Amino acid sequence: MGKEFEKMMSGEWYVGSRDPELKQCYQQAMQTNFELNQISPVDKEKKQQWLEKLFTVDNLGEEMELLTPVTVDYGINTSFGKGCYINHHCYFLDCAPISFGDHVFIGPSCQFYTADHPLDYPRRNQGMERAFPIRVGDNVWFGGSVVVTPGVTIGSGSVIGAGSVVTHDVPENVIVAGNPARVIRPIDQGEEG
Repeated sequence: MGKEFEKMMSGEWYVGSRDPELKQCYQQAMQTNFELNQISPVDKEKKQQWLEKLFTVDNLGEEMELLTPVTVDYGINTSFGKGCYINHHCYFLDCAPISFGDHVFIGPSCQFYTADHPLDYPRRNQGMERAFPIRVGDNVWFGGSVVVTPGVTIGSGSVIGAGSVVTHDVPENVIVAGNPARVIRPIDQGEEG
């Protein structure tokens, strides 16, 4: 990959819309998304082949389940640990890496955004953007329609309430909810609830 890809991966400002390599990678992912989303949900073998094409085999954890439809910008920058479950209509805007630990449950219509754009419209209109990674620990549960913004790290064992917009790092073993999401209370991992 070229210079704009390197800038994208290092959090620098770049212009992806004008870079032929990034455009090709993005268009390939969009085509793969389309093909994957057309596969019958009961055709597990064919679905697995297309998942491996979109995310690469090294980025898919064992016993992972992903329900379609799904949208991913690049695919190569998103990785899942063992036993992850991803519900319908999720979106991974993975200009920077998005990594999920083991046994992460992602509710329907969750969105993970790594891209950031300038606040000033002259640079924004030039197509400038940058990207920051999202990191998710083990055993995290995202309720439906959660949005996670660029550069956020979510600690293991935490629960993100449905409809939350996560704009800051989340510690381990807490419940967060709201817009913007805030800590509601700690979780005792031995509690029933």
